[in-house]
Amino acid sequence: MHAADTEKNMSFFQRYLTLWVLMCMALGVALGHFLPALPRFLGRLQIDGISLPMAVLIWVMIYPMMIKVDFQSIKQAGRNGKGLLVTWVTNWLIKPFTMYGIAAFFFFHLFGAFMDPELARQYLAGAVLLGAAPCTAMVFVWSTLTHGNPAYTVVQVATNDLIILVAFVPIVKFLLGVSQVSVPYDILFVSVFLFVVIPLSGGVLTRRLVVKNRGEAYLDKVFVHKFDHVTTAGLLLTLVIIFSSQADMILSNPLHILLIAVPLTIQTFFIFFLAYGAAHMLKLPFSIAAPAGMIGASNFFELSVAVAVALFGASSPAALATTVGVLTEVPVMLTLVRIANHTKGWFSHES
Repeated sequence: MHAADTEKNMSFFQRYLTLWVLMCMALGVALGHFLPALPRFLGRLQIDGISLPMAVLIWVMIYPMMIKVDFQSIKQAGRNGKGLLVTWVTNWLIKPFTMYGIAAFFFFHLFGAFMDPELARQYLAGAVLLGAAPCTAMVFVWSTLTHGNPAYTVVQVATNDLIILVAFVPIVKFLLGVSQVSVPYDILFVSVFLFVVIPLSGGVLTRRLVVKNRGEAYLDKVFVHKFDHVTTAGLLLTLVIIFSSQADMILSNPLHILLIAVPLTIQTFFIFFLAYGAAHMLKLPFSIAAPAGMIGASNFFELSVAVAVALFGASSPAALATTVGVLTEVPVMLTLVRIANHTKGWFSHES
């Protein structure tokens, strides 16, 4: 698949996500600089540290994603056991810890002259939140662009969502503890309940009701697409709010956007080639290998942003770090899609 064909298979919004993020950054910074009362007002709309505007927008983003996941597919998990093993090991036993190591090396050592230790710790916390949340929604896009096995991709995402429920909190707690960042368990559990359990339960219930009354074809071809523009608006408004609260930091340290992006990008390439290479060694077909590499390389940035805001606040450096993850997502992942499609010949046992 050529680059032009790859991008044609993406929606208009997905294809230019990086551009939209840059536009939201500019708008948010302008609002925060010229209308500072706005982010201060929004910052006061919270309950027990949870930003109400952010919570609503995160639900708007995550709920439609959860409708797309067919948890009944888990019954078919055994059919692609090796591929799922690659996914699980890479996502949960390797990725969070390599993210911590790579980000810590860059923020505290290579970039130590550009930031004080406390700021480095906050950026590291944001990177850890990204590393502990493998992709849930966009992996469907990356899998389609590499002609990945649809059944495997659905099972992969469904099991990943369930693992997040039990693995996200202890991994984040451990790595942030190592980073000397104190995070109460109760805030982590509340965040997972609000931003994973509630939208996940709502998505499962909605899917069952729609399939029962209108059929699965209607759900996949019509119903889920009703939320496309709402989800887009939710993401863009979330970014504007975060960047407006970060205006002073961005204007005083514009170089930091690039400094945060460097380790995030390196981690993305590393995780992809690790899973992709493991799939090659196990002689898995390309239709399994490509999405196996994509899910770990990509991030569930919606959850990462939500938890960063809940833990540290929308104006925190940690929230900024997770938002930079959104900025780098599409161009880096499109590069990996092209690499995968150009190395398809490596896999001789195509199914």
